[in-house]
Amino acid sequence: MLTADSLTHTFPNGVQALQSFSLEVGRGEFVAVVGPSGGGKSTLLRVLGGLLRPTEGQVRLDGQVLSRPTPQIGIMFQDAALLPWRTVAQNVDLPLELGPARAAARQSAISEHHDVGDLLDLVGLSDFRDAYPQELSGGMAQRTALARALVTQPPVLLLDEPFGALDAFTRETLVQALERICRQQGTTVVLVTHSISEAVFLADRVVVCSPRPASVAAVVPVPLPRPRQWAMEAQPEFVATVAAVRHALSP
Repeated sequence: MLTADSLTHTFPNGVQALQSFSLEVGRGEFVAVVGPSGGGKSTLLRVLGGLLRPTEGQVRLDGQVLSRPTPQIGIMFQDAALLPWRTVAQNVDLPLELGPARAAARQSAISEHHDVGDLLDLVGLSDFRDAYPQELSGGMAQRTALARALVTQPPVLLLDEPFGALDAFTRETLVQALERICRQQGTTVVLVTHSISEAVFLADRVVVCSPRPASVAAVVPVPLPRPRQWAMEAQPEFVATVAAVRHALSP
């Protein structure tokens, strides 16, 4: 579904973020990427999303070379970046009002009210559709951003530390919601996270990056059945997988 072929990226200031980074993500697969802070993971996600052109190598989406952003790929960052003058429902609907996504939604005769309503129900915000961002908690804002990233039903979703700034309880709740939503929709996901437990909980495979410039240091399969529950943290398979990822991260 998504292929990174020998990606190298060097910024104009000479800092090299990626070095021959190669990765294949299958349709419907959930891949988590972990690595040292400042090691190039966010750069990788921007290249995968077409927001940044690599110095060398290429990204392919369904076999086609990707050179610019596309509605086929949804992206969610750590900052919810909601528009303060729009309600929750209006923020979620925004991608449907812009560019190719609007035309596709209207052509298929899908009711935007029904679409947005379903998503708000999915992320547990049905009662807050008319609220404004300043009336939301941090977790609610991130749920809104997640619904906005999913409203065009992108086949691929890229997530850059989306829950990093949240408290532990809210983060665990949203991580479990994310696993359920992506599993139900069959979304192909690449997640960048600093949390090993979060990576193991969500992913089919955990990709461990080397220090900058980032390359693939190890790939750790996650042998846990779905659906996932946080009670699985106590299972030997979960513990062993976390240990394997931590070992791969060790200098």
